[in-house]
Amino acid sequence: MPVDLTLYVREGCHLCADMEQALRECISEVQFEIHRVPIENNAELERAYGTKVPVLVCGDQEICHYFLDKQALLRHLN
Repeated sequence: MPVDLTLYVREGCHLCADMEQALRECISEVQFEIHRVPIENNAELERAYGTKVPVLVCGDQEICHYFLDKQALLRHLN
């Protein structure tokens, strides 16, 4: 069963687009689903992730931010 990952992003952010693309390239290696959540217009998400986007989390555990840390992702999924 695939693991649900949440990717907090800001629309128009090139780092966010890069991380999302890198994640999609990893799907063939490990099973997970990506739930993309824009943080704009959400004060709570802006406070939590505003300066760190993109942020990849699973549940309440942050896996990485700014760039995909593939090793951290694989450790988390295994």
